[in-house]
Amino acid sequence: MTLTEIVQPVLDRKLPAALVAAFLLQTAGALFWAGSAAERIATLERSATAEQDALARVAVLESQIATIRASLDRIENKLDRKQN
Repeated sequence: MTLTEIVQPVLDRKLPAALVAAFLLQTAGALFWAGSAAERIATLERSATAEQDALARVAVLESQIATIRASLDRIENKLDRKQN
């Protein structure tokens, strides 16, 4: 017995064509929704990665600024000592 021989009598007796069409449309809609949701998630992951890279660069810049500020303080102290 093939699948068609099993399914066809069930479709003929119990499920009207409109119901089958509704199930197919609903399934297609669910697949479309899942695909668009996956694309939105991928977009958010890419932007989150870009933000993490930017945060890492900001952290490096902050440490460089702290080093520059310390050097500037030493230079100002030396200048103040020479003026006195």
